[in-house]
Amino acid sequence: MAIGAKRQEDSLKRTIDAKGVYYKDLNDQIHEALANGAEEITLLNVNGQRYIGNAVQSKVRIIIEGVPGNDLAAFMDGPTLIVKSNAQDGACNTMNDGKVVVWGNAGDVLGYGMRGGKLFVRGNVGYRVGIHMKEYMDKVPVIIAGGNAGDFLGEYMAGGIIILLGLESKNDDDLVGDFVGTGMHGGVLYVRGRIEDYKLGKEVATFELDKKDEKILQSHLKEYCDEFGLDLKEILKKKFTKLIPFSHRPYGKIYAY
Repeated sequence: MAIGAKRQEDSLKRTIDAKGVYYKDLNDQIHEALANGAEEITLLNVNGQRYIGNAVQSKVRIIIEGVPGNDLAAFMDGPTLIVKSNAQDGACNTMNDGKVVVWGNAGDVLGYGMRGGKLFVRGNVGYRVGIHMKEYMDKVPVIIAGGNAGDFLGEYMAGGIIILLGLESKNDDDLVGDFVGTGMHGGVLYVRGRIEDYKLGKEVATFELDKKDEKILQSHLKEYCDEFGLDLKEILKKKFTKLIPFSHRPYGKIYAY
């Protein structure tokens, strides 16, 4: 590689040490690097700093070494964030586009109001994941978790796709908590395994997959497996359950006269 080309490549990459840096100052450094044309930013020693990637509108790739704080990628529109550890609550809050890949576990209220983009979590996720997810024009948000989920998965979901794999679950009872799909009136949940009816919200029911569902799973899970080096064929050996709402206006009778 020529010296000039090497310098240009180096200028497109930036490394920021976040050790002991206040979250606002860290985000200011990220935005400064973006303003100077950085296309890849590596954040070292991240330890709970909030709002990383918030409202960023570019195709930048941000690699996070450590555990980012709440509201990672909130309002984000385009970047790819790679988290080499766990993520805390509120990741992808109202995210419009882009991708977040978490190599560990992630917390509660992931994808709140998310209307586009993808969130891939290798491990477990917490409570109220996908709450108020929605589709916006041609955007269909996707959340895939490789582990288990807490209560209220897909609560008040209005659109999008959630896929729960439970790869380390010993039995289907461990897959997800209670009140799955409570208030759900759009979108679809795919769970790798069986869910007992007592765990479901009153607005959803379980169905067998059709050809369209199989195609959707193949497409999204291939990308997920490519990110984490997993075997797609092995994952698809186990039967999936489809959950969708049986009413698009679950509370219509409460407010209509």
